[in-house]
Amino acid sequence: MGIPTMDVKLFSGTESQYLAKTIAYHYGEELGKLEVKKFSDGEMQPIIEESVRGSYVFFIQSTFGPADNLMELLLLIDGAKRASAGYITAVIPYFGYARQDRKDKPRVPISAKLVANMLKAAGVDRVMTMDLHADQIQGFFDIPVDHLQSDAIYSQYLKTQDLSNCIFASPDVGGVKRARKYAKMFGKQLVICDKERQEANKVKAITVIGDVKGKDVYLIDDLVDTAGTLCKAAQALIDEGATSVRALCTHAVLSGNAYENIKNSQLDKLIVTDTIPLKQKSEKIEVLSCARLFSRAIRNAHEFKSIAALFLQ
Repeated sequence: MGIPTMDVKLFSGTESQYLAKTIAYHYGEELGKLEVKKFSDGEMQPIIEESVRGSYVFFIQSTFGPADNLMELLLLIDGAKRASAGYITAVIPYFGYARQDRKDKPRVPISAKLVANMLKAAGVDRVMTMDLHADQIQGFFDIPVDHLQSDAIYSQYLKTQDLSNCIFASPDVGGVKRARKYAKMFGKQLVICDKERQEANKVKAITVIGDVKGKDVYLIDDLVDTAGTLCKAAQALIDEGATSVRALCTHAVLSGNAYENIKNSQLDKLIVTDTIPLKQKSEKIEVLSCARLFSRAIRNAHEFKSIAALFLQ
């Protein structure tokens, strides 16, 4: 006797419909019907407009700013739980507040842990996300976490590029593990950009550790916010003799003067995924879709198949 399966129902939060529709297309299902009503003061009330009783429900919502995206996801989970959904998975392509994963100074919150607690309290059974800022955030959850890896997307992209003279780099010491993975994957060298930070989102100086003279450099990072670090790292690499600099950054937060910083930088190109929608177009920014990867992961989760198998290249 096989393992019984439940009907799959995919729903999208308000700000992630652009991605959820493509995920649903690749999965072969229509998005479920829901409406998010708002009171005049901004308070929201999501309404799931079809039965989810006994169903395997996936809510797709990246939790980038504002905090309404997270609140909406929590309310959707609570609504499905109270409607007797069989199993609820929060598909969070970009997991907001992940950078606040430890106490790096007195009297600050560990916000990533708080968000994990909130999701669990709302009634979620499983979380699916991609490229957390730190792998150990998975340990903040007391429920299963499917941690998808963007290298399944970027490795295919890089195979279409001329890598004969390339080298991989980390824009800071914290991202060395991520960049080293690409260096090993393609049999290339690794260099490190050691940054001295003045304060949050402000970098004082960057020192390049390694030889980049005459090389095409690929910077690897999980997200790009104001792009200050990335642009300063690109400048430092060019100053050290690099021929060109490109960057692979999964989550395009791109706040503040990010677009202007990128436009005026030494970066030849910034390649991101669509976990967060771009606020404006830029000739230097290329977007790769993560929808097919998430659709395959959702199918594997529903069919009790390995998620890790998706990343074995």
